[in-house]
Amino acid sequence: MTGGRVGGGRLEGLRAVVTGAASGIGLAIARRFLEEGARVVLGYRSRRPPEPLPPARALAQRADVTVAKEVAALVRRAVEEWGGLDVMVNNAGVGVAATTPETSEEDFERVMDVCVRGTFLGMKYAIPAMRDSGGGSVINICSNAALVGVPQRAVYSAAKGAVFSLTRAAAIDHVQEGVRVNAIAPGTTETPWIEKITAGYADPEEARRQMRARQPHGRFVRPEEVAAMAAYLASEEAASVVGACMVIDGGMSAR
Repeated sequence: MTGGRVGGGRLEGLRAVVTGAASGIGLAIARRFLEEGARVVLGYRSRRPPEPLPPARALAQRADVTVAKEVAALVRRAVEEWGGLDVMVNNAGVGVAATTPETSEEDFERVMDVCVRGTFLGMKYAIPAMRDSGGGSVINICSNAALVGVPQRAVYSAAKGAVFSLTRAAAIDHVQEGVRVNAIAPGTTETPWIEKITAGYADPEEARRQMRARQPHGRFVRPEEVAAMAAYLASEEAASVVGACMVIDGGMSAR
């Protein structure tokens, strides 16, 4: 993988793909990568593309991460535009607030499809491109719900648990090829997802308050904090970080 210096510009010259990059964690990661010198293909599914970014180093492309040909097209865009791929961030995900009996089969399939299949497809197409580029870094956005029991997040916890296990398996499979695979497990993060998930509660504001309070540091995680960890994992500073799950949850999983 192309090197970089510690500090500002440490991702200089790296070529990256970030899925779910229209808002929240994905957009924060794309911005941080661009600030540190990388070139980024921003994959998004929403009607509106990500806000304007440096045109010479940022490309936005619609993609449904559950559709193999669309994920392959994201990777191909980076390779065709910039000659290779160094970093893949599998960030796209969805969730549902429900216990196991309350979860519909349709919601189960949707959450598993986006979170697990989407991550699988991202690695399936990115890893060969990284091998051809001399190595790289895969960063899977997991969740602390994969590590601890979170009320009313049954299928989401299962999906993120699968992402965690897939990360560790892929890390061992590909480390000798120069491809590092790691995960980040954020706690509840201040993104549009909070409004979507709390909308289904009788008292959305109380639900929001409880979500914030369950993190010992007393606030939501900021997307920029997750982005900072992603930048570290993408850089050569993390050369010996393989198969790790970097937890950013204000202490929730330490209880």
